[in-house]
Amino acid sequence: MRIYVGNLPYSVTDDDLRETFGEFGELASAEVVKDRFSGQSKGFGFVDMPNNSEADQAIKALNDQPLKGRKLTVNEARPRADRPRRGGGGGGGGGGYR
Repeated sequence: MRIYVGNLPYSVTDDDLRETFGEFGELASAEVVKDRFSGQSKGFGFVDMPNNSEADQAIKALNDQPLKGRKLTVNEARPRADRPRRGGGGGGGGGGYR
């Protein structure tokens, strides 16, 4: 099961997520989402747990619990909604000097 973990302190690392969720069972992955350009945490992440009952236990135990001073938001991740692509910008030329 893919788990969304929100309201993370910016200091939380992938290893912190692994340690926190690993207490509840096997992890396939744990990742804090970071800004593509700055590398700064965006304050949320995802944990993948192959065993659904262990994942459910982790969600129930960790939702609204503090981690490094902030209360976590923990729930089953929803599928990413299809959203329009950004940026296609082009804008073409025109208006050149003649």
